Amino acid sequence: MEDVKLEFPSLPQCKEDAEEWTYPMRREMQEILPGLFLGPYSSAMKSKLPILQKHGITHIICIRQNIEANFIKPNFQQLFRYLVLDIADNPVENIIRFFPMTKEFIDESLQSGGKVLVHGNAGISRSAAFVIAYIMETFGMKYRDAFAYVQERRFCINPNAGFVHQLQEYEAIYLAKLTIQMMSPLQIERSLSVHSGSTVLL
Repeated sequence: MEDVKLEFPSLPQCKEDAEEWTYPMRREMQEILPGLFLGPYSSAMKSKLPILQKHGITHIICIRQNIEANFIKPNFQQLFRYLVLDIADNPVENIIRFFPMTKEFIDESLQSGGKVLVHGNAGISRSAAFVIAYIMETFGMKYRDAFAYVQERRFCINPNAGFVHQLQEYEAIYLAKLTIQMMSPLQIERSLSVHSGSTVLL
């Protein structure tokens, strides 16, 4: 695996004219990356359609648990493409299993020229964790650096302790996955043989 060098795109830098954070901004969505927004459910309510359209939103990731479904719901299914995830803001909730599908959803949107809003209820824990995971895997970042990058743009983020632990674990998971994807069949065979203690004869 030492022969495989992973390469990642450069992370967009913070705008010099970025707004100073104020408390009411937590009720709005912020653009974290070009085309990727993070916010609370209040930024995706029916009354906010003009703002969503002004920013060019085409895709929305709605993160909620079943008991929230009556008040956190897709309001514009005829206008935007939705990905709805059933996830509780609970430290024992397994969120890693949802990371691949959310990354695919975001990538497909951005590559087609679309823009994505990721929201939960408050836009602080669940949705923030998914945006952090996306940035980690896309740009090859550690959790603490991705967290700091997102927090520069949405200061109020605060994933719960269980989500933080899973994001820290995800560093090794996504790096291993990407490394295997880049390895040739022979490199994979060599790596498996080394880890199993057997010898490969070439």
